This record gives sequence, C-alpha cells and structure tokens, in this order.
Amino acid sequence: MSRRKFLGQGAAAAMAFSIVPRHVLGGAAFVPPSDKINMAFIGVGSQGLRVMLHFLKEPDVQGVAVCDPNQSSADHPQWDTHEFCNSVRKLLGVDSGWDWLSPDQPIQLTHSMKAPSGVSGREPCQQIVNAYYASQKASGAYKGCTAFVDFRELLEKQKDVDAVVVCSTDNLHAAISVAAMKKGKHVFCQKPLTHTIYEARRMAEVARTTGVATQIAVGNQASEATRQLCEWIWAGAIGPVREVHNWSSRPYWPQGVDRPKESQPVPEGLTWDLWLGPAPERPFHHAYLPFMWRGWSDFGCGALGDMGSYSYDTIFRVLKLEAPDSVEASSSERYDETYPLASMIRYNFAARADMPAVKFTWYDGGLKPPRPEELEEGRDWRGEGEEMDEGLLFVGDRGKILCSFNGGHPKLIPQSRMDAYKQPPPTLPRSPGNEREWLDAAKGGKVKPGGNFEFSGKVTETLLLGNIATRAGQKLTWDRANLKVVNSDAAQKLVSPERRRGWEL
Repeated sequence: MSRRKFLGQGAAAAMAFSIVPRHVLGGAAFVPPSDKINMAFIGVGSQGLRVMLHFLKEPDVQGVAVCDPNQSSADHPQWDTHEFCNSVRKLLGVDSGWDWLSPDQPIQLTHSMKAPSGVSGREPCQQIVNAYYASQKASGAYKGCTAFVDFRELLEKQKDVDAVVVCSTDNLHAAISVAAMKKGKHVFCQKPLTHTIYEARRMAEVARTTGVATQIAVGNQASEATRQLCEWIWAGAIGPVREVHNWSSRPYWPQGVDRPKESQPVPEGLTWDLWLGPAPERPFHHAYLPFMWRGWSDFGCGALGDMGSYSYDTIFRVLKLEAPDSVEASSSERYDETYPLASMIRYNFAARADMPAVKFTWYDGGLKPPRPEELEEGRDWRGEGEEMDEGLLFVGDRGKILCSFNGGHPKLIPQSRMDAYKQPPPTLPRSPGNEREWLDAAKGGKVKPGGNFEFSGKVTETLLLGNIATRAGQKLTWDRANLKVVNSDAAQKLVSPERRRGWEL
C-alpha cells in the first residue's frame, strides 16, 4: 500500500491510531540512522542529478548536502521528454507536480541532434533531497539538506559527511576527490576518473594512503558479462587474443571547433571562476556549458573519456593489461582547444604472463573496423543490444567474440560457434552491484570495490594517453613507471599540464 493511499483512508481509521515516523515503527526495510552513510553530492548538473536520485533510493544512504557552482539553470539536456520531472515523481511516489524541472525546450547538441531542456543546479537538487525526506515524515517537513557553492567549504563545514559523490566536470574530479579523501571521506567518482594522467596517478596514491573506500562510476566492472568474458577467454574460448577493436558513435556534442571570439555575460547564479577549476582563465561563453564542456580539452576528455572509461575497464580485466609500450593515433582535423570529430587510436601492449602481445584499436566519430568474415550476412555489425553503432570485438587465434560496447552480451561468431560452445563453470566472485560494492566498503566491509581508484587509475592513464597521442599527431613511446613520454617533450607536457595557482593536488 502506498503512503498516500494509507494517509487517505477514512477518518475512523485515523481515530484508531496515530501515524508515527518510520523510525518508531521499524520494520525489515528500516535502517537506523547510526547505520546510514551521510552523503554529499558534489556536482549536480544533469548527470549529477541522475546519480543523486539513484543513491537517495538506497536505504542506508542519507543525503545531507549538495554542492555546485551553478545555483540553477534550465539548460541541462534530458535524455527523454520530462525525464527530470518523471524521475523525481517516481522517487517521491507521486504522480503530479515538479513539472518545472522539465521545461522541455529543444537544446541543439550538434547539427543533427537535439535534447529537451531540464532544470538542475544546487538549489533544485537541495529541494529534491528535502522533499524526499519530508515525504517520509509524519510532519511532511524536512530541511536538513545544506547547499554549498564551493566543495572546499562543504568539506570544511559539513562535519557529518561520511562520503561524497563527485559528478563535476572532468577537470575537477581530482581536485574534489583528493580533497575529500584527505578529509577521510569515501569517494564515488564519475568517469573518466581524472582529466590528466598525473591526476590519475595522484588519485591512486591518495586512495592507497588514506584507505578510504573508492569507486568509479563504471557499472560494467560489476557485471555478469565482464566475468563471463574473463572466464571464457581465460579458458581459451577463442585462443590467445592478439587484437581488440572497440568503436563508439560519440561524440554528440561539439568538437572540432575553435574558441569563440566573443564573450558573453556570466549568468546570474554561476560562480564562473570556480567552475573553471584548475583550467586557465577565459571569458564565459555558453559554448562551454552545460554539457558541451566534454569536447573542450581544458575541461573534458572527449569521446574517449566519456565512453572509453567503460570499455577499457572491461578490456583491462579480460586481458590482464597494465600499460601500453606505445600508442599512435590518426584523426580528422586537429584543433588547438577541442578534440577532433573522429579519431582512431592504436595501443601496443607487450606479452603478459600466459597472454601474448596485443594490439588494441579505438574508433570514434563514426569510424569502425572492417566487418569480420565470420559475421553472417544480414546480421548487424555492432554489439547486441546497442541502439547506436557501437561494439567491442576480441580477435583470437581460434575465433572472435563480439560484444556490446562495454562487453555486454558476449557472443562467439558466427552464431553456430556460440550454439556449440560449452561455457566453463563460473570461477570469479560475483558482485552485488557497482554502487553497492562501494556502500558496503564504506560501512566497513572487507571486500575492496572492483572499480577502486588504484585499479581505475591504471586504466585511466592508458585512456588519457590516447588523447595525448591524438593531440600530438605522432607515435608515442610510454614509460609508465616514470609517467614519461620517452620521445616527445610536447606530449610530455600534456601528462601533467600546468594548473592555476591554488589548484595544486
């Protein structure tokens, strides 16, 4: 029975007993306050709002603070009409109200793609958190969620925070996460883990020394499909793997453009200098935010950073990768401040233990590898379940496995090979889920989250090396132990670019 239906029953029933808060009644689903994780949400734009709603549903989470340099704006892309409104209604268990979160005005993301507009920022998200907890109280009132502009002020003043969820622009991930870990807070960070290779190494170091629970927002690391792929390939399903091909339809935001020549007034409620973070100062322009920042090298990591974080995680686990010896890239026209419209990046990995050397090629912007001969005529040349033209292909000496982009729905090809394949028995531990791994660890669990910053830092270093190769326009030789591009001083500067004063890690 829903709470609204319960409260709506007759006056006679109301006279028979008083409604009391859930913490008095208890019950199997009740989590006492002492067992809850007090959580702050830092970065509450479109994705930050979505992630916040997901965590609020967890019974052992108590949202206590939100933080964003943007007070509120109605220009955040939604992935469906009325997405934000409907998601909040679902959280609250209501079927009306909150329409103001989804004005649904068209936002032109690229020349061929639009999205309906939504409202987000620290004040709307504070309202959502307070409304959620108010719905659980007999009084119907709650104002316990604090809103901050600056994450540093939050970490200093909000003493009851146990954990933070970081959903800022890529170039702020490390600054926020490192500051939080140094304060002893558990950290869940959006992908890509960091904006630069140096930041990835530093994040891993701080996570190791502080011992807090850390996790990247890469859900496929906890999936059944990732474990199946490991078990199949380790059991020799397609023999030694010597090639991997991974392709994405991204970007669907502007790339391959120059910096705007004109400036625009900073919108009311936006702390522009804080939004810039460690990036060099520049005049405000709507070309950068919200969402569009992914294509700008000062703020985001392009298509590779947005999507490669998922698939690289799977590939690293399946093939037991550490770091490439070299990487080279080709692309459409390169620009000084934005990523190209399309690129192809090839990594060369040395042999590892019982696995041979492997060449791994990434494609984006509509590029993809040649169609394999094994794929039946008329069968889509993409991963199963993909609406966009994306996929992942493992090429072994004795066969090929085609998957969805991040490794889901693995299938030997052709289908006759899959039909005849006898799967090995499960040998790897299964996961309760990406977010649950982190929450359990934050509450003292002994199992380290699979996407912890030490593992994800290693993956992110390789990921971002691909972006450096694209920008450098030459083959790079890589010395991971020393974070050194051996053969290019210009590329080496991109490993740890200069940061604005006051933003040192």
